[in-house]
Amino acid sequence: MKIISYNVNGIRASMGKNLTGWLVQEKPDILCLQEIKAHPDQFDTYLFEMEGYHCYWYPAQKKGYSGVAILSKQKPDNVVYGMGHQPYDDEGRMLRADFGDMSFISLYLPSGTSGDERQGFKMEFCNYYLDYIKNLLKERPNLVISGDINICHHPIDIHDPIGNKKSSGFLPEEREWMSRFLEIGMVDSFRYLYPDKVKYSWWTQRFGTKIRLANKGWRIDYHFVSNALKDKIEEADLLNDAWHSDHCPIMVELAI
Repeated sequence: MKIISYNVNGIRASMGKNLTGWLVQEKPDILCLQEIKAHPDQFDTYLFEMEGYHCYWYPAQKKGYSGVAILSKQKPDNVVYGMGHQPYDDEGRMLRADFGDMSFISLYLPSGTSGDERQGFKMEFCNYYLDYIKNLLKERPNLVISGDINICHHPIDIHDPIGNKKSSGFLPEEREWMSRFLEIGMVDSFRYLYPDKVKYSWWTQRFGTKIRLANKGWRIDYHFVSNALKDKIEEADLLNDAWHSDHCPIMVELAI
């Protein structure tokens, strides 16, 4: 099973850069999208359906903001929109699809870069989410969480750990939360296979493409695989050659 996660930073903009053509080439069994920034009536969803995908869109209430999606070749048995907590669900941040005894989540964790208020919101979300997943694992132990976490866990995950030690996304409390999150029974699939490999999934666009070409990036996108499935991880990678967004897609293959 091939699972790809991609923060597309606006699905309409990424479709204008041939996202659907790329999807035809990659052929994932499941595609998790983040930051779609659109409602389904604002773009041609049929282009994805034509390729054999069952499509589930969960946009934010606010137009042009946030939102997640799951596209799957197989029709899920059950789809869960949000976490049952309105302040987070209004922002369209989590979508779950169940297939038999397996569950897949597309997650877009808040950013705190705009200031203290959103940083506080981010940490509140993180703590709520940790407890939410801890409880979900009791019910759905075969779990894959894919998405943009907006946190670099270790110095190897960021091009300038010293210069960014006070930056949102690499703050001590965020990194400590990530460690606690993994301790509840989740595995960072890329680090599980490649503990020493340096690859990034996001590059600032503040200076155009220069930063990405110099590969001064952050690894903030993850496939978290539950401990019950970690022995089934066959491959994991960051697909740096895809340029539809300021992020690149990330991939995990499971022997399922």
